[in-house]
Amino acid sequence: MYARILFFAAALCLSGTAARACSLKMAPEAWPPYIFVNGQGRLSGLDVELAQAIMKEAGCTLQLATELPSLRRQLLFRQGQIDLMLAASDTPERRAYARFSTSYRNETVGLFSSPENAARFRSLTTFDAIVARGVTLLAPRAGWYGASYEQAIPSLDAAARRSTFGSFEQGVLMFKAGRGQLIMGDTAAVRHEARRLGVALAALPYVPFRAPVHLMLNAASTTPQQLERINAAIARLEHDGTLPAIRMRYGVR
Repeated sequence: MYARILFFAAALCLSGTAARACSLKMAPEAWPPYIFVNGQGRLSGLDVELAQAIMKEAGCTLQLATELPSLRRQLLFRQGQIDLMLAASDTPERRAYARFSTSYRNETVGLFSSPENAARFRSLTTFDAIVARGVTLLAPRAGWYGASYEQAIPSLDAAARRSTFGSFEQGVLMFKAGRGQLIMGDTAAVRHEARRLGVALAALPYVPFRAPVHLMLNAASTTPQQLERINAAIARLEHDGTLPAIRMRYGVR
């Protein structure tokens, strides 16, 4: 479905000089329940609805391009060919080429095992413990999942205990095939795919990462003034209850 989307303005686009002065292009990637094509063939999901509401309030046009793999999308963003990415973590490295809005929702990264192994792995409370126990881990190929995980990657890789996946569907299928004893990722996304694929998972007590996420704007192709408009829109929509209402419908705070 995404492949048929070349370029189109989002349904809530604005016209006129103000809108043309704030036109942002993004390339979506299927990431239920945040981004997906609904039964009517339209792009939907929590992040899509939040972004559309924010862009409308800011007087900006949101342009959606063809779906791209995660790594390709990040490369084009750094090259200035994409203006906006959703659900981004604000890191010092990214600030070299991006600017960040105020937070528009929170994300929680969870760690899951099979139900039969939950008791066995319940005592794991750090990545050092995961490394020491020799537990195999499935993790997303791209993204920021906290400093503790980043520090553990060399040890996990040296021991051949980490495998990565490009989509949560792929990750859950790898878990089902026994490629890893644990799977890590955005809690809502992992649970969504596990339910859809009929794979039983048990959440472990250890939460590797919990933090606010932001709209990430390309520093080369956007302006500080556009960011100010977006931040003001987020503040107004938080205050009047629009953003909380959207998040509540998806069970996300």
